[in-house]
Amino acid sequence: MSDYMNDGYELGWDAEIENEDGGFVVAEPGDYDFVITGFERARFGGSAKMPPCNQAKLSIKLEIPGASGECIVKHNLFLHSKTEWKLCQFFTAIGQRQKGQKVSMNWNAVIGARGRCKVSKRSFKNKDNGKDLWTNDIEEFYAPEQGSALPYRTDNLPQQQSYQQPQYQQQSYQQPPQQSYQQPAQQGGYTPGKF
Repeated sequence: MSDYMNDGYELGWDAEIENEDGGFVVAEPGDYDFVITGFERARFGGSAKMPPCNQAKLSIKLEIPGASGECIVKHNLFLHSKTEWKLCQFFTAIGQRQKGQKVSMNWNAVIGARGRCKVSKRSFKNKDNGKDLWTNDIEEFYAPEQGSALPYRTDNLPQQQSYQQPQYQQQSYQQPPQQSYQQPAQQGGYTPGKF
């Protein structure tokens, strides 16, 4: 998948334009509901703290009430035993795993998954012009309570919200009734199957 998935749309050479605001929002530190809007499989080359391993590159849209644009946080999950706790935290937050449960990671069901997380804010230097810019990082993924709302603080949000874990209904398949075949009565010396 591309890094550009769910990041707007292409404009034609003669398209009309009017949006002067980039629409990019940096969230204040706090707890937010989120939805996964992008996922890419990658390979991490290794560092002083982490050996080479598979890497999941996520685009996570924070749901910020009253925001004038979207807040998309790029977040990497490393598929290594050193960070297995973080993988467990993530898959528990999106409802694919219960606390204490051993589970296979289902990456095909990640896009569109929802949960709740703790977000921080940090500054960095733009490598092109040296300007100070801000970005968000995800510090923690919260586990939902069994069957209902997440255990999170709402005193730092503009308006109180509750998060409901999506309920999935299992599709049941009913086999159509069997029709019995009745061989037609023989007429005039005809024997089925003989030519």
